[in-house]
Amino acid sequence: MRNSRIACFLAASSVAALVPALAPATASAASTSSAASAAANPLSQYLEQKPAWHRCDREMPATFQCATIKVPLDYNRPSGKKLDLAISRLKTSTKQERRGVLLLNPGGPGGPGVDMPQFMASELPKSVKAKYDLVGFDPRGIGQSSPVSCGLTPEQANSERPYKAATFAKDVKWARTVAEKCDAKQGDKLRHITTRNTARDMDVIRAVLGEKKISYLGYWYGTYLGAVYTQMFPKRSDRFVLDSAVDPARVWRGMIQIWAEGTEPAFTRWTEWTAERHSTYKLGKTPEAVRKTFYDLVAQADRKPIELDGTELTGDDIRTGTRATFFSVRDAAESVVELKKAAEGRPTSGGREARTLKPQPPSFARAVPEDNGDAGFWSVVCADTRNWPRDPEQYRADAIRDKARYPLYGDFVSNIKPCAFWKKNGSEPATTIDNKVGALILQNEWDSQTPLASGQGLRRVMKGAKMVTVAGGVGHGIYGSKSCADKPATAYLTTGKLPVKDVTCKAAPEARERAGDNPLPLPTPRGIPGLAGRF
Repeated sequence: MRNSRIACFLAASSVAALVPALAPATASAASTSSAASAAANPLSQYLEQKPAWHRCDREMPATFQCATIKVPLDYNRPSGKKLDLAISRLKTSTKQERRGVLLLNPGGPGGPGVDMPQFMASELPKSVKAKYDLVGFDPRGIGQSSPVSCGLTPEQANSERPYKAATFAKDVKWARTVAEKCDAKQGDKLRHITTRNTARDMDVIRAVLGEKKISYLGYWYGTYLGAVYTQMFPKRSDRFVLDSAVDPARVWRGMIQIWAEGTEPAFTRWTEWTAERHSTYKLGKTPEAVRKTFYDLVAQADRKPIELDGTELTGDDIRTGTRATFFSVRDAAESVVELKKAAEGRPTSGGREARTLKPQPPSFARAVPEDNGDAGFWSVVCADTRNWPRDPEQYRADAIRDKARYPLYGDFVSNIKPCAFWKKNGSEPATTIDNKVGALILQNEWDSQTPLASGQGLRRVMKGAKMVTVAGGVGHGIYGSKSCADKPATAYLTTGKLPVKDVTCKAAPEARERAGDNPLPLPTPRGIPGLAGRF
């Protein structure tokens, strides 16, 4: 599902063409009347907005401010329908050191980010906070920004569907139902909930804040969003840190399939590590024996579900629930030990803390639809690119092939998805990333959601970037986790100096076995018996 290679002229059809050499809104408003501005630039009504900043919440510091601005639903028709865009900021207290704004994105697609400044204020170094106003926003269609909803039930929101010949027709019906419900509820709006339009929204935020350029810190899906911005607005991109990267050449089906591809070497690494510690875990003295122990448990659960901590697990539940855990070898060994105890009818340790797939909404947030995260996810991954297969039989063939190639998870990722039935309605092609804009890419070697190959893919097409690889690093999301990548990232944000060449640093010994608690309020994968995470 690699995106089609398109010419760079696509940027000319973007807001960059509609907003030639965007100057800060304050300067534009001072030099020309509103009528003249509108005639010269159809986006002037958006670029010249004056946000009504207010305290986000009485429980939050007064310095944490929120506002709502307007952006066009369709940038080709700026006088048409409008969307709300929720933004927030935490201004630096050191005006003499201030460089500008650091725009933040938590990932997704479907992750809200309006609360990011308040959280990141406790995670970022003082030297970074002295340089930048921290600015957050909920991407269009997400959270407080005109949220989309498809009216999905919990069962319809569950996309973890392994391929089976007997249930494939049911899976096809599910995918078609999700697409049809989204179209019925949102209609033409869906084709505008895309990464390219969110990048355009970022440029409106830049203009509204009176900045000539923006700096940026994006995690996971936010790396792709940041890369698209650098492609569309290279002269307005200042210092960009892209953490745990999406490969633009694999947007989006390929980025879902890479979860299976990346899991197999992680699983092999786990079997080797666990075999060396047979005296502790007693799962097998050789990697082959450890592998057999795990797949015997899967087969047993397929015959009769295994009850663990009050939940009955099938073999498919075990495969999807443990997939991301294998990147943290110690966590995985402990989890499989508990599963083995349950399978043998022995008491388990219990009390495993379930992880949540979605970040909790900030206290100041208004209610959003229950399915907003799922609706937002499908809206972006289906509308971003036109190269999703349309024939269900293609998905069947791919799922059969990939279950053989990647037995732990291959059939889950290649099985049919709602994008097979998504109405295109003239949505734009995916953005081809190919530029020399300066950026810093951060990547753990053992990242479950954006594996190392994914970060390397982004590095190949961002020729002006440099990459810091954390050898032995485990987990999804790096900057702010006190890893060896923090130092070069901080240096880049504060001085603008990229490493001379790509850098590989070593994770601390204890960090090579366990991801630990993710320090960021971003989507994280659930363990047994939940679902795999997203980007």
